[in-house]
Amino acid sequence: MDNNFLNMIFRSVVHPLDSNFIYTAFPYFAFENVRWHCVKNLVPSIMSNLLNPDAIFTNNEMSLSDIEIYGFDYDYTLVFYSKHLHTLIYNAARDLLINEHRYPAEIRKYDYDPNFAIRGLHYDVHRALLMKIDAFHYIQLGTVYRGLSVVPDEEVIAMYDGSHVPLEQMSDFYGKSSHGKTMKQFMDIFSLPEMTLLSCVNEYFLKNNIDYEPVHLYKDVKVRMRCTGTYIIMPFFYDNSKKFQPPLYICYAEQTRAVLGKLADHGKKLFLITNSPSSFVDKGMKFIVGKDWRDLFDVVIVQADKPNFFNDKRRPFRKVNEKGELLWDKIHKLQKGQIYKQGNLYEFLKLTGWRGSKVLYFGDHIYSDLADLTLKHGWRTGAIIPELRSEIKIMNTEQYIQTMTWLQTLTGLLEHMQVCHPDSQMILQEWKKERKEMREVTRNFFNSQFGGLFRTDQNPTYFLRRLSRFADIYMASLSCLLNYDPNYTFYPRRTPLQHELPTWSDQLCTGTFRIPFLQEMVQNK
Repeated sequence: MDNNFLNMIFRSVVHPLDSNFIYTAFPYFAFENVRWHCVKNLVPSIMSNLLNPDAIFTNNEMSLSDIEIYGFDYDYTLVFYSKHLHTLIYNAARDLLINEHRYPAEIRKYDYDPNFAIRGLHYDVHRALLMKIDAFHYIQLGTVYRGLSVVPDEEVIAMYDGSHVPLEQMSDFYGKSSHGKTMKQFMDIFSLPEMTLLSCVNEYFLKNNIDYEPVHLYKDVKVRMRCTGTYIIMPFFYDNSKKFQPPLYICYAEQTRAVLGKLADHGKKLFLITNSPSSFVDKGMKFIVGKDWRDLFDVVIVQADKPNFFNDKRRPFRKVNEKGELLWDKIHKLQKGQIYKQGNLYEFLKLTGWRGSKVLYFGDHIYSDLADLTLKHGWRTGAIIPELRSEIKIMNTEQYIQTMTWLQTLTGLLEHMQVCHPDSQMILQEWKKERKEMREVTRNFFNSQFGGLFRTDQNPTYFLRRLSRFADIYMASLSCLLNYDPNYTFYPRRTPLQHELPTWSDQLCTGTFRIPFLQEMVQNK
């Protein structure tokens, strides 16, 4: 290494951290000392301010004191399911492909892998490629999969004339591939088995040199996944004696019950709007809350067909009686204790008068649950992101913090030194190589194929971009509300823009990051 070059590094990086540091004459050890000093001085500070996985995070300032009405989706909002349910969905859809679409029986050898895919991925319907895309429509190289095998970067660049996906090819507003758009975005948690099944069938065809049409495969899997909805899956919730056995599949029941009870005790109105059928919801809610669960809710709407519920003014509400039968009488009022089917949001607003920012609605699907409500109707929105808890726990580990600290330091060195020393390009190339390797290591902390849900290397993911736009707040589960006072105000972190300097007042609030740390949450309860 160029010793003059290293001297410049030490003056700009090491000296501010430790003025007593003595530069060694051996370049290799000098460079390692830079790494050691960065980790030694920065990691302990970060480790003392770990993030709380049960915190609520804020995109848009919101006070709970302004919220009078709380609304909820059902699946993965009020109720959480174990991974066993995804295995059931995968197996049922796979068998339907074989039995009804005459797909090869050999695809049964591909079992469901819960660790293969992550939410928010895009699927190129015509090329049969699953990939991760960032907020600027750039493909993250190394995360493009054909079947179960990664596609080389050179091949991806050749196919897309680079790594950028033009707007006209991206998925539509709801993440669908329609009107000539070739990309489909998988935003639903239930889409994890769908992505895995697509990849497994693609893998079988490719491994056996079978010529097939990718569009047909995508549509067949899509249809079969719809058929494996609650009507087919629900029988698995019963044992041989026809007794409902939700403990095998439903998680966190006590926490959901506690949240609903807390809100009701503070005089908040509660409502439920879900796409799931009445019998499925009723069984689940009786397990979670109790037989009198409907007494907690002022309005219950099932089979709403979101997002059409938020846009189609033509469908009237229908009452569902205790036997699950649809009644034909006209609905003039949405009554507490009753269950209604279908309908539309415009009629809902007319009958309830629940409008604007006094309503907070929670859901797990950023498009189907939240987008229309925040853009067209001014409701406040909360996104339930179950993956958030596990990702934060990973980010709190010392190994991850050390890796990210050095990765960011190395990036800063590359930026700072790239122009000043043209004679040291070899060193810069070594750093770039190490930076690329460390990015792969960082990705593997979360998911070895696609990395984390919220970042593609340096940039936010396309998923995070939509989350930031359509959700005022987001959290791992509704139980996070138990950590906050009903009048708590959520303030978003004032992240400096690229042309702004960090301000001292930002650092005074909660350390450097101005986010809820573990030790602070006790004070919020």
